[in-house]
Amino acid sequence: MNNKLKTAVLISGRGSNLKCLIKMASSYEVCAVISDRNDALGLEVASMYGIDTLVLDPKEFDSKVTFFKTLLDLIKEGEYQLICLAGFMRILPAEFTHALYGKLINIHPSLLPDFPGLDTHKRVLEARSAKHGCTVHFVDSGVDTGPIIAQLSLSVRADDTPDLLAKRVLQLEHRLYPWVANGIGSGQIELTEDKVSISDTYLKSGVKLGIKTA
Repeated sequence: MNNKLKTAVLISGRGSNLKCLIKMASSYEVCAVISDRNDALGLEVASMYGIDTLVLDPKEFDSKVTFFKTLLDLIKEGEYQLICLAGFMRILPAEFTHALYGKLINIHPSLLPDFPGLDTHKRVLEARSAKHGCTVHFVDSGVDTGPIIAQLSLSVRADDTPDLLAKRVLQLEHRLYPWVANGIGSGQIELTEDKVSISDTYLKSGVKLGIKTA
């Protein structure tokens, strides 16, 4: 019997984090990849691993409400226990996030609550921040405001550019996202009344990777 957490990943683009989520899964299993673009390279990644894919093109729906209702219905029908956002470039309506609260996680390329939103690498350099990194958090109705699960950081270098920072932070993302998903899948990371708890044993495994928790 497969006790792994049934997981769906939502994408819009290349699926870089998707590949790591697939390859490093131990207590969860990526069973479906859903994209809002039919040209998303992540669909090819999913197919390469034999994972079911589905494209929901917003242009084929009469409204944003209908699009997200259809997406939510598909997630419920598939009985997915964990939904990972991996470069899904849509602002999620409150009805969607409320329905999936506690099951929906996202990775963001900054050390939240600093630098929510877009263009984080450029903004970090403009602010002359000494540290940068990535955050995995549970998704709520705000923009990058849900309960923080864990973070990985790096020191900003004098010769960093937005592109260089993006590449360096992406390497951190590839370590952090599967660690969080595996922790949720094994029951060692939990959300209770908006508070994240992580077992001591799992916390120690994260410390070895340089991972910090809220």
